[in-house]
Amino acid sequence: MVRAIVGAAWGDEGKGKVTDRLAGQSDIVIRFQGGSNAGHTIINDYGRFALHLLPSGVFYDHITNIIGNGVALNIPYLIKELEALTSQGVPMPHLLVSDRAQILMPYHMQFDAYEEERLGGKSFGSTKSGIAPFYSDKYAKIGIQVSELFDEDVLVERVKKICTLKNVMLEHLYHKPLLKEEELLEELHQYRDMIKPFVCDTSAYLAQAIKDGKTILLEGQLGSLKDPDHGIYPMVTSSSTLAAYGAIGAGIPPYEIKDVITVVKAYSSAVGAGAFVSEIFGDEAEELRKRGGDKGEYGATTGRPRRVGWIDLVACRYGCRIQGATQAVLTVVDALGYLDEIPVCTGYEIDGKVTKDFPATAQLAKAKPVFKVLPGWKCDIRGIKTFDELPEACRNYIKFVEAGLGVPVTMVSNGPGREDLIIR
Repeated sequence: MVRAIVGAAWGDEGKGKVTDRLAGQSDIVIRFQGGSNAGHTIINDYGRFALHLLPSGVFYDHITNIIGNGVALNIPYLIKELEALTSQGVPMPHLLVSDRAQILMPYHMQFDAYEEERLGGKSFGSTKSGIAPFYSDKYAKIGIQVSELFDEDVLVERVKKICTLKNVMLEHLYHKPLLKEEELLEELHQYRDMIKPFVCDTSAYLAQAIKDGKTILLEGQLGSLKDPDHGIYPMVTSSSTLAAYGAIGAGIPPYEIKDVITVVKAYSSAVGAGAFVSEIFGDEAEELRKRGGDKGEYGATTGRPRRVGWIDLVACRYGCRIQGATQAVLTVVDALGYLDEIPVCTGYEIDGKVTKDFPATAQLAKAKPVFKVLPGWKCDIRGIKTFDELPEACRNYIKFVEAGLGVPVTMVSNGPGREDLIIR
């Protein structure tokens, strides 16, 4: 069976923790899109980790971890992540890398930074991880596939073409140093040696695994609202964040995805620019930011303070719908225990009319939140193991969110650890 774990909104919902927990019942965990531009924070018996490229199944000996063809593969970063894991006592994970994955190069990160610099005040708030230039090259057909590392003639030809195109932009648009063919080739030879032990035809491997009845988890990065088609374009990422893309990014048939677990945060948070209707500011925001997550709401990749706000049921319901959610997980509910009252965004007012449907970006810019205020529970709920043991106000909050999502909330996270997950 294939299950997908994806985010309902902007990302940062706690997918890594959910994957880490559910991985225990799985045989294979696959990253199917994105790159090292967002992190999954995981806390377990080995310690605290922020994974960026590695799938969240790497803490289990029995799991095969796969980096699918849809991923932006930063090879030195991947090797560094593996070394960081093993240096903290984690056994070397079983890892496979798709021979069709494409390679994120240092010049992608340079172009990312140069473009943000050129845009100035109108920048996208990029993590400067090279993601947009990488995917631009992939679809412009000037990227480099992992398989091509092992064919020198193809590699030489590819490098020539890349340098010709990139150097025009470097010289005339960005006024920066030019790329050199021999240096790029040398870099790619080093990458070939680094990645060689892990490379295989992962699509064929997965086809056999499905035939053998293996349990497979697809792990998404970011969330619905960062999808380039269905998100808050243009303030989105550059690969599809939807469960449907899991079939493409992993190389499996779409009908094999039977279960889509969509992760919803008990409040809202976002990194980067873009519409955020329920956002709060000032002391109120700082208090929520400090209490949120495991060590506060600061990006796992950038360390910068996340924007925060109250839960947005308009956005999250849309996110669940566009993901095709079969069930939802509500995370960091414990962070709200300090509040007397908890606002919930139930609708948007646009041009004097209230809607419960999530609009396209141009309309979204005009939206004002419509709130319903629910009573808080004013206590610490960490350590509680069953839904019925939760305070009544907390249970009511979860039920209200569930009704607003239109998807059953099957799990509730009430702490940062692997075991802090109430199964309903």
